[in-house]
Amino acid sequence: MQVAVIGTGNMGSGLASILAQAKHEVTIGSRDMAKAATLASQVGHGAVGGDIEAAVKMADVVILAIPFPFAEETLKAAGDLSKKIIIDISNPITPDFQSLLIGHTTSAAEEIQKLAPQAKVVKAFNTIFAQLLPTEAREGKTLQVFVAADDAGAKAEVSALVKSLGFDAVDAGPLSNSRFIEPIGEMNIHFGYFLGWGPVSAPMWPRA
Repeated sequence: MQVAVIGTGNMGSGLASILAQAKHEVTIGSRDMAKAATLASQVGHGAVGGDIEAAVKMADVVILAIPFPFAEETLKAAGDLSKKIIIDISNPITPDFQSLLIGHTTSAAEEIQKLAPQAKVVKAFNTIFAQLLPTEAREGKTLQVFVAADDAGAKAEVSALVKSLGFDAVDAGPLSNSRFIEPIGEMNIHFGYFLGWGPVSAPMWPRA
C-alpha cells in the first residue's frame, strides 16, 4: 500500500520503519521537513520525507501519528483528503498522561472524522506502545490491534495493513466504539508508566 505517516515521534518513526520493512511505499510528512527527510533516510527501503500535504497527496492511507490536540491543524495542512483512509492512532490524553480529555459521548476518532468528513477514518494502533512496534520486540507473540470504522472497505484495508505488519487485526465495530477503545489505551498507559510494568504491555481480548 502507499502509506503516509504524519509525525516523526516514537510512534511515527516506529510505524514508518515496519511499514517500509513490510514493502509498503512510505512517505513521511511533518511540519519540519528536515525531520521528515532525516527519518526517511533512517527508515530506508525507498521511504521519502517532506511536508504534510506532499506526503498525503502520494498516499492512499494516511496515519496520523500526532497528539490529538494537533489533529485540526495537521488536517488543515494535509490538503485534499477526499477518499483517503485516515488511521487515527491517538489517545486523547492530558499533558500528564493520567486522564482522558474527551470521552463518553465522543472520541478522538469521531472528532477527526468531523474535521475530515470527506475521508474515511479508522481507529487502530492506539493500544500498542512504540516499543512493541519492531518485529523483534514481538517475537513469539501476536499482539492484537483493535480496528474500528464505519466504512467496511476502509476497515478491511486497514485490517490487511495491520496483518501485514504481524499483528492480529480485531474487528472492533463502528467508529463510535473508539469511545471504549481509547480508555483501554489510557489504561495501558497507566500499566506501562504508572503501575510499574514498563512500555511492554498490550491489551488482548481472548476468546474462551
